[in-house]
Amino acid sequence: MTYNDENLEKNLDINESVEDLKEENIESNEEEIEITEDNKENQTSEQDSNNEEDELEMLKKHKEENKKLKEELEALNDRLLRVTAEYDNYRKRTSKEKQGIYGDACVDVLKEIVPVLDNLERAIEADGSVEDLKKGVEMTMKACKDSFEKLGVEEIDASSDFDPNLHQAVMHIEDENLGENQIAEVFLKGYKKEDKVIRYTVVKVAN
Repeated sequence: MTYNDENLEKNLDINESVEDLKEENIESNEEEIEITEDNKENQTSEQDSNNEEDELEMLKKHKEENKKLKEELEALNDRLLRVTAEYDNYRKRTSKEKQGIYGDACVDVLKEIVPVLDNLERAIEADGSVEDLKKGVEMTMKACKDSFEKLGVEEIDASSDFDPNLHQAVMHIEDENLGENQIAEVFLKGYKKEDKVIRYTVVKVAN
């Protein structure tokens, strides 16, 4: 075997060794790639699992919050219904009480007025002179004033100056003998109960 043949054979052996190393490296890289892909799949699977657990936890939390809000809403709705029912009962009760108070007040007034009406009827049916009739009317007026006194009704004073809170002026005159804003004449007597005016005194005012 010549020198060149030996070299050629050595080169062939080296090439074969290189090829073998390449194949081994390729196989090793493929194995590493497979391992890496498996690791990625495992990591992805773990992440998906963690995400699902987080989502389930959030869903559970939201469900509990919704349940709590629903219970609070039902409690408020029940409370509102109770308050509404209580107010409706209160309104009906107070309305009935007001009607009862008004009815009782009317009865109390009529009890005092009816005797006055009786006296007027007797005066019309009675036979007698004008003086007798006048006396009967005076007695009836006295009975009416007594009834007013029992009911707390009093005549409005018109002997002082004009007061728009108590008097109603329908005429004005100029009179040197009277003071400014003084009541000159009463056309219709007024009455009040405590601070409430039943009827204003109708008057003529001077100056």
